[in-house]
Amino acid sequence: MNRRLCARGLTLTMMALASFCEAQDSHQGASTAAPYLGFDRNDYPGDAALAALRKTFRYTGYWLNNPPGEVNDTWIGKRAIVLSNGFGFLVLFNGRLDAQLRRRDAAALGTADGKAAAAAAAREGFPQNVIIFLDQEEGGRLLPEQDAYLFAWIDAVRSAGARAGVYCSGIDVPEGKGTINTARDIVEQETARAQSAKKDKESGPSLFLWIANDQCPPAPGCTLMAPSLAGVSAPPIADFVRVWQYAQSPFRPEFSASCRARASRDGNCYAPDPKIFVDLNTASSPDPSEGAVVSSR
Repeated sequence: MNRRLCARGLTLTMMALASFCEAQDSHQGASTAAPYLGFDRNDYPGDAALAALRKTFRYTGYWLNNPPGEVNDTWIGKRAIVLSNGFGFLVLFNGRLDAQLRRRDAAALGTADGKAAAAAAAREGFPQNVIIFLDQEEGGRLLPEQDAYLFAWIDAVRSAGARAGVYCSGIDVPEGKGTINTARDIVEQETARAQSAKKDKESGPSLFLWIANDQCPPAPGCTLMAPSLAGVSAPPIADFVRVWQYAQSPFRPEFSASCRARASRDGNCYAPDPKIFVDLNTASSPDPSEGAVVSSR
């Protein structure tokens, strides 16, 4: 647990802060060892559902803009109540599909969206150095316009004082005589950028990955027993991985049909209480975006 939360610079009400600290302290034994189970979903589950969900999950996804396929963002304005129920955060910004980048200035769009992501995080009350994950939905090696957009977004988020992460596929796809996955492509490019900038390797990775890999194996399927992050990637990619989304709702049969822990008949994974469908994640922290730290803005 990040004890800075219970120190100074309080901007939430004392009641909300006390509730979060109490919830964290009640799980102190569980906090000493990873992995930590969390969920994400496009739609906010509702204020009344949070207390029950917290009995199972340590953190939740939190969208800063409209999730994929949605026309509005129901998470906006909910940080305080999510925090008061003891949740950590996975802060998400929905990026652009390749079709939205073609024949446009992809780098300029990335810069604008990166600034918008950081500004949205500030409006929601997240600390300035929160980790914001860009939702990169399309897998395989990034196309040139996707490269330009993604790394411009990363640079803009960093320039605003936040930290950059990427939600991306960790599933291998054929490429020539070998394979590639989006996570490996991004890590290779980020490593080359760091070397070009002569970044101190001892400072550790400056980019955080949220790997999506529901392929069985390594994914265990629709289970609430969070798997170890060690199962999803090897060095050097493992050094960047902060979260692994190991089950999606609905499940994708081309990847998850052989999972031992099966989804429900409708293809979804459900929380035990309330019975809402969720995507399942395992992380090395109960607050992967470090968004539960009380902001001093």
